[in-house]
Amino acid sequence: MSISPLPPAEAQIPPELPRHTLSVVVPMYNEAENVEPLLERIHLALDAYPWPWEAVLVDDGSSDATAAELLRCARRYGPHARVVQLVRNFRQTAAMQAGIDAARGSVIATLDGDLQNDPVDIPRMVGRLLAEDLDLVAGWRKDRQDGLLLRRIPSRIANRLIARMTGVRLRDYGCSLKVFRASALKNVRLYGEMHRFIPAWLATVTTPRRIAQEVVTHHARVFGQSKYGISRTFRVVLDLIFVYFFMRFRTRPGHFFGGIGIALGTLGGLILAWLAAVKFFLGEDIGARPLLFGGFFLIIAGVQMVTSGVLAELLVRIYYESGQTRSYLAQDEAAPADDECWHLPADRAAGAPEEKA
Repeated sequence: MSISPLPPAEAQIPPELPRHTLSVVVPMYNEAENVEPLLERIHLALDAYPWPWEAVLVDDGSSDATAAELLRCARRYGPHARVVQLVRNFRQTAAMQAGIDAARGSVIATLDGDLQNDPVDIPRMVGRLLAEDLDLVAGWRKDRQDGLLLRRIPSRIANRLIARMTGVRLRDYGCSLKVFRASALKNVRLYGEMHRFIPAWLATVTTPRRIAQEVVTHHARVFGQSKYGISRTFRVVLDLIFVYFFMRFRTRPGHFFGGIGIALGTLGGLILAWLAAVKFFLGEDIGARPLLFGGFFLIIAGVQMVTSGVLAELLVRIYYESGQTRSYLAQDEAAPADDECWHLPADRAAGAPEEKA
């Protein structure tokens, strides 16, 4: 008997899907009650899937029974349900990156572990990704089942601001249900709270023309409590500033800081030049004028910004020349072989997964 609290739904698997392998990545934090219904829902959506797939379930250092539930359900469903356990709570971005690193599929789908995203949308989104040769199909919660004042209105404002500043025109940046081409996604590293801006980050390694959006199902939360509140608005604003800087100036930070420095220094120089003319040509006393101090401070600030630009250029060189470092620590897990631990279609259950797209 089904335990899923979600209404019945039948996954619509597009005909003639090109060959590929699929990894479904789900970061979870204190979602013990949602583990079993979520895995049931994933299997309801993908049991008839015509190509090999796996579920990569990431426990982000939960303080409840989430880890134990994940391990129990993974044993029940089989080796294609893989569990990655982080040693402590590194927050959602790092947990998602851990799942992406562990994913072996040529297509990667991500969704939240709170049952608000519905896995039945995944096959349709994968079909569009492959049929239209895209790098990302992002979910759009057109009929969003969240509070209006604290969730939907701030989200709409943030979506419009992000789209305007990044140039990636999506209606719903906050939806975790997304489907990626792995070859594109694995060129992006996620840090801090940057999971909200994955489409913008992806646009740094591909063209926005290869990014699309798809209307998806959204359910009200049934079990557990939301990990987000109105306070996330301030983090989004700060992260957006960083994303804007990184997209425009990541390879040339000296132009950003240097441009500000030159503007400040020029303004300070003009002020001091005008005061010098007043002093020497008009004979007026300028020693007590606030503009004198303002001019000196502007020149000093300009010099500091230029030198900051030089230091930033050096850091960029170090960043691109150094090896990649991870933003999380996970418990040791033996990596499965490429021909193991996949959920295979019934007619090919005894064989290895097909060649990746």
